[in-house]
Amino acid sequence: MLKKLLFIFYIIINFTHSQNTIGTTLVTNQASDGYTLFSAFTETYLINNCGQVINQWSSNFTPGNAVYLLKDGSILRAGKTETQDITFGGQGGVIEIFDWSGNLTWQYFYDTLEMRQHHDVFPMPNGNILILAVTRLSNSEAIQLGRNPALLTESDLYNEQIIEVTPIGTNNAQIVWEWNVKDHVVQDYNSTKDNFGNVSLSPEKLNINFLNGGNGDSNWLHFNSIYFNSILDQIVISSRNLSEIYIIDHSTTTIQASSNTGGTYGKGGDLLYRWGNPQAYNQGSELDRKLYGQHSPYVIEPGFTDENKIMVYNNGRGREEEFSEVYILNPQTESPGVYSHLTNTPYSPSEPDYTYGNTGSEMFYSSTLSSSQRLSNGNTLICEGANGRFFEINENKDIVWEYINPINTTTGNVISQGANSSSFINVSFRAHKYESNYEAFRNKDLTPGNPIEINSNITPCQNLSTTTYKTPITKLYPNPTNKSVKIISNTIINKIEVYNLVGQKISSTTLNNIDLTDQVNGVYFFKIHTNTSIITKKVIKK
Repeated sequence: MLKKLLFIFYIIINFTHSQNTIGTTLVTNQASDGYTLFSAFTETYLINNCGQVINQWSSNFTPGNAVYLLKDGSILRAGKTETQDITFGGQGGVIEIFDWSGNLTWQYFYDTLEMRQHHDVFPMPNGNILILAVTRLSNSEAIQLGRNPALLTESDLYNEQIIEVTPIGTNNAQIVWEWNVKDHVVQDYNSTKDNFGNVSLSPEKLNINFLNGGNGDSNWLHFNSIYFNSILDQIVISSRNLSEIYIIDHSTTTIQASSNTGGTYGKGGDLLYRWGNPQAYNQGSELDRKLYGQHSPYVIEPGFTDENKIMVYNNGRGREEEFSEVYILNPQTESPGVYSHLTNTPYSPSEPDYTYGNTGSEMFYSSTLSSSQRLSNGNTLICEGANGRFFEINENKDIVWEYINPINTTTGNVISQGANSSSFINVSFRAHKYESNYEAFRNKDLTPGNPIEINSNITPCQNLSTTTYKTPITKLYPNPTNKSVKIISNTIINKIEVYNLVGQKISSTTLNNIDLTDQVNGVYFFKIHTNTSIITKKVIKK
């Protein structure tokens, strides 16, 4: 009997230790093929589906907060400076670019007594960068704009701003475009002040006195993300505190962006579209509200399932029953980029086209942070930010991949496998998956390293079908050789470089047959560039 009990105990112990609690906790053949990017403390990681590190970048700054992988293999990253001039959740202050090898190639501070970058930046196709920031308004300026003095509880009020910059050199930038909330507000409180009007008849402007239950502090809007839709030349914005998303025109000049005329859509810098909380413009009530502290709205890429619709992570913050959801919206339009709207009715749609969450198997919750992303195979990647959890669902809403951030984001310490993720803080602002054919990966060394967590376990990945996850196999023969070497591989070879023992390159070719006849006897290294990785092999000539 004792032997039987000991055997059962042995099985339980081994089963427990074989189940990952951090890193990759679930992986299936239905997970999309690609690499996931996220920031934790001062590090940025690119991992494969097994949780193995493909690349890693180090900064002197913790996140501030967004990070993107650019097409040349560099990362664009916002960092948090230590200044205390303008402080609130999500504050940043510095924007950096690191190349694939981790070298800092550009650093730009947008951080003074009067302005500070926060939360998000966005890389544009022309190489420019959109920066989300706040600037200070004095209370007297806010009152002149129409703010009710009773709704000013601090010494200033923050104006949300978006600037577009062209990087210059290694540490400078030129501002080439600018948009400010303060130029697009309305109020029905005081007819003697600026912007007096009918709020319900001015949905293209923000009511400067609508606080959505807030207490009137400086950070009344708390924009937390920006996204550039290059097809329509429009910018998608998220206001966590007002529980709304907005779309504005980017085709304007800076002067037009400060007015209500100009640009492709004829409305200057006024709102082209808004959704989520129609009581904010007096065209609905709390019963019509759909969003609760949402994050990361963006337009789904053409060619993907639900293309050109808006996906958003609805946090559920402040809702009576707290749970998160992923929504997909399809705004009604008169023509591409021109959004339909009837007087005294909320903007469409009345309900999302798609919802994930709020049922037994779909329950998840993050009051802050977070993101969602539609992938080319129809799957959706979700970042449950407050819990450092990334998971991918298929079109049937089954979870096909799950990863738990193993970094304590308050200390930067790496956690050991087997730890309970609720025992440390591992928040993640956003996670983004770049598919394996993304331009940044061309001619890059994608050889997997170790997972981040200590005492890692990639057994679940090793047990997957090899028809889905193919390990590149490259063979050289004969080796040793006295003449030539032939290379065979199950993946496309783009280039082969040959180096001698002292690191001198003696040959570079696209041929898979390398002639060493004229080389002296000794050790050579073949650097083989494939579509997915760079493989180094040692060859002996004798």
